[in-house]
Amino acid sequence: MNNLVARAKELLNSNSVQVVIGYETGPTGVARPAFITNSEKADRLIYDERCVQNLAVYLTKHEVRKLGKAAIVATLPVMRSIMMLISEQQIIGENLVVLGISSEGNLLDIADIRVMQGIIEKSDLSNPPEYRELLAALNKMSPEEKFAYWQKELSKCIKCYACRQACPMCYCTRCTVEVNQPQWIPVQANTHGNMEWHILRAMHLAGRCISCGECGRSCPVGIPCHLLTMHLTDKVFNYFKVYAGTSDKMSSVMSTYEPNDKESFII
Repeated sequence: MNNLVARAKELLNSNSVQVVIGYETGPTGVARPAFITNSEKADRLIYDERCVQNLAVYLTKHEVRKLGKAAIVATLPVMRSIMMLISEQQIIGENLVVLGISSEGNLLDIADIRVMQGIIEKSDLSNPPEYRELLAALNKMSPEEKFAYWQKELSKCIKCYACRQACPMCYCTRCTVEVNQPQWIPVQANTHGNMEWHILRAMHLAGRCISCGECGRSCPVGIPCHLLTMHLTDKVFNYFKVYAGTSDKMSSVMSTYEPNDKESFII
């Protein structure tokens, strides 16, 4: 992607940014995150169908922030994650250059946050098509069948927290699972504690998940934990007509009350 490389070199040479966060080919041929601080190394940047990781997760990392102002290669999920992080006051939009990537894989001209918001608003923000069939199948299950399904899946969890580490919206410096006075979530990997952890995480992401699927992709034992958060994405939209990551001034749907909110959950 020559125009991406050229733009990265331009930004680094002019000192407009001090690091470009993008993708490069790893030693095994798998695309991996790249942190380019020297324009001479910008030729390593790639973008193709292998580039699926949500790079926005690095924007809140101390190790990356200390490198200086960043430019970031941003697909639609990354752009939406950036919007959420700005709205939650975790990053400042003016301190970031967005190298947008269209659904066709072309470099987009994104001058500022308002331009990025316009691109997002014109996009399909529902859950990715490849997951809709799975979600529909789960929704057809009875409560007992759903419980048995998730009990089986979550029993595989080894509590490595890769799902948390891969998620841009899991940026707390100290997670609930690391608090032991009092201890809210069991440390050991067992079915009961695993279900507590994944349900807790899904609820924390309700109204904030941008459906990138990175949590599921990162799971070393293949738990489809992304389906939990995507299910809540559908629920939030059905109840409140809101998709995460559409504005840099979003309010939290789980902590904001409106008089016209539906009350169909009250039995």
